[in-house]
Amino acid sequence: MKLIIAVVQDEDIEALTTELIDNNIRFTKVSTSGSFLRMGNTSLLIGLDDDKVAGVMAILKRTCHRRTQIAVPYSPALEPGLLYMPENFEVEVGGAIVFVANVSRFERITHDQVA
Repeated sequence: MKLIIAVVQDEDIEALTTELIDNNIRFTKVSTSGSFLRMGNTSLLIGLDDDKVAGVMAILKRTCHRRTQIAVPYSPALEPGLLYMPENFEVEVGGAIVFVANVSRFERITHDQVA
């Protein structure tokens, strides 16, 4: 069993989750934000059998696209008498950051199982 953690830009999340649902892949969706550009993204936690990893990776490759975007840097802490505003710059964003980890134990707890 594997755990896939996929960090995806918000622009791609709807296409990705739709395709995962269409393929009966369950996931947990967590809203996150990146540290560099402080932009919204979403992390998906996907637990699945080893033989389904390649299929999920193919879905990620089809639905998560790279794009160029203008970044507006945050102004540095201003000291008295100092006013420096860095210029906007172009960065490549998108795609997905994917971690695949082995899972030693997996349980789905339902209401019926609670004592």
